[in-house]
Amino acid sequence: MNVSVRPATAEDYDAVARITADAYLGAGYFDSVAHPYVQKILRVAERAAVAPVIVAERDGVVVGSATLAVNGDEWADIALPGELEFRLLVVDPKVQRSGAGAAMVGAILERARHTEGIRAVSLTTGDDWHGAHALYRKLGFTRVPERDWPIPENGKMLRVYRMEL
Repeated sequence: MNVSVRPATAEDYDAVARITADAYLGAGYFDSVAHPYVQKILRVAERAAVAPVIVAERDGVVVGSATLAVNGDEWADIALPGELEFRLLVVDPKVQRSGAGAAMVGAILERARHTEGIRAVSLTTGDDWHGAHALYRKLGFTRVPERDWPIPENGKMLRVYRMEL
């Protein structure tokens, strides 16, 4: 199956919110969509108004998304100067491990290589999201454990990965 990656449009926001909720709740990071952080990340239109949001699409159906940020942006958590950070990379749990995540990361790397001043791509992922860890290592990212940090809301540790371009 072929996956295409493109900028999100307003028509995609409901699908992005559903996939984000399914991925985060399914991974056990939050117990309910009522959690304030989950509510924040589900307001896709607000996020997209201040940060680029991309989607992965297969056969006309949105199956994943990610949010991009650089140092100083509202949605940047860890980006240092010269880094493009991607956040909230999610794939619909029904189609995980089907290439959508890799396609989005590939598109992000391509964008980073063509963005003036960007010399690296960084990301944060859950400590026990082993499938994501394997994907990032396979694509050439390396761990930066000194930049790991806890989720303020629940103390779960987040791992930082980085790729020099």
